[in-house]
Amino acid sequence: MKRLTINFLLLVVLFLTTAFSQPAPQTQADNPNPPDHVVKLIFIHHSTGENWLNDDYGGLGLALGQNNYFVSDTNYGWGPDAIGDRTDIPNWVEWFSSENAPTYMDALYNEGNQNSWYTRPLSDPGGENEVILFKSCFPNSELGGNPDDPPGTYEEMTVGGAKYVYNQILQYFATRPDKLFVVITAPPVSNPTYAANARAFNQWLVNDWLHENNYPYNNVAVFDFYNVLTGPDNHHRFINGVVEHVFDPGRNTLFYPSDDDHPSAAGSRKATEEFVLLLNVFYHRWLETVTEQPPVSIEPQPIPAETEPPAGVPLLPVEVGTVDDFESGAPSGSSGWTPFWDEATQTRMACSPNAGRAHTGNQALQIDFEVVANSWATCALFFDTPQNWSTGMGLSFYLFADQTNQPFDVILYVGSPDNQETYIYSAYTSAVEYEDWVHYVIVWSEFKRAEWEENAGAAFTNPGQIIGMAFGMDGMEDANTTGSLWIDDLKLADLPSASSEPQAEPESKESKPFPCSLGLVLPLAFAGWAWFRRR
Repeated sequence: MKRLTINFLLLVVLFLTTAFSQPAPQTQADNPNPPDHVVKLIFIHHSTGENWLNDDYGGLGLALGQNNYFVSDTNYGWGPDAIGDRTDIPNWVEWFSSENAPTYMDALYNEGNQNSWYTRPLSDPGGENEVILFKSCFPNSELGGNPDDPPGTYEEMTVGGAKYVYNQILQYFATRPDKLFVVITAPPVSNPTYAANARAFNQWLVNDWLHENNYPYNNVAVFDFYNVLTGPDNHHRFINGVVEHVFDPGRNTLFYPSDDDHPSAAGSRKATEEFVLLLNVFYHRWLETVTEQPPVSIEPQPIPAETEPPAGVPLLPVEVGTVDDFESGAPSGSSGWTPFWDEATQTRMACSPNAGRAHTGNQALQIDFEVVANSWATCALFFDTPQNWSTGMGLSFYLFADQTNQPFDVILYVGSPDNQETYIYSAYTSAVEYEDWVHYVIVWSEFKRAEWEENAGAAFTNPGQIIGMAFGMDGMEDANTTGSLWIDDLKLADLPSASSEPQAEPESKESKPFPCSLGLVLPLAFAGWAWFRRR
């Protein structure tokens, strides 16, 4: 009897041991191997992406080819409406969610050419691009606002505005589960001013973006290019069978600089090593579910009430025509003229009212600049509250230049700090200005909506909500620009039929590629706007 009891107990113990030693059910392990057939991939980028693809710099193009991806890319000037020129965060709405998006996407999916130099070891397998990589460049890490800002109400260069953009384009991605969209986060900059904002936004993209929107598919993924470039121990990679996303707290700026904020070859090669295996993981996750669900329509997350812009308050018109005569301090309701410039380069700018040369009175606004090739600088005036300039037909001012054929811009910032629009009038100094003061009268309709904003090229029609203005200087494509301008008697034009006075007509100011997208006055539009918000 004892023996039977002991045997029975041994059987029970054996059963329990066997039952509880069985491994728990697990999800299928991630697969870092290359696709088993050639997959067409296209990369939307500018100069940092071009460096990353280059065999002798980052080596990404060749590495992707060695992993069975047939690589094509877009760059400056590519596509319908030259959409390739516009790759900043606010521009992604135009790419993926505007009325022209079907045209852009058709061109993108069917593009099979190279717009950068890299080795393509594979032959085109035919068909459409299935994998879409897209990346903004390093100036997009200079986001205004605060690290914990919720999604905003429109696209802009702030933490909330950037979250708004990605929530909007996610709605398009949900309609195309047959494509794999991979966000490449913008690389970091050396300037620590907005570093905490950049870190917070990219953490949101990696960890919270898809979850907050209850996104149902595996056709959207994020590679934290920013994180990889912020330190030697900061990684986003597939290692030891898991995806690793780690960083040292406080290490939020560019660790791998070149002679500017473009990541160095060493940083780019590190990113290649970490990205390619992770892309394979993203690809296999997508492939497992690509045929399981039909396209769906998703709703973006509701915007918290406190982030909605307040209703506009009618403003009283300005009673006097003078904006600034530069004789008696800063204009009322402002902190005066402030220089901004591309701090990632050797560009320098100084501007202030000075005696020594004036059209009338004793002083004029003197703007001294040294703008390196493909860089920018601006002298801006921002108001504490929006100004109503509707009593004028435009702007009037006198300009004196120390050289001819110098490009410059007059910029208006319009709306409110939470809903800014930018309008630009572009010109060159002529031989006349070199000899004497020239009078400019620019009617409102000659200011055109900035090309990076919605309704690009639209004429300006709302002088009742001016929050600032600026004079901008453009770096040449292949040469530095050094000089001085003087501005005097800046007023609202009161001529009922005012138009720009005749001036010498040098060859037209052609658009040209700038390093990493943010061109002539765009960086200062954002930098100045962020400065206005901080005030």
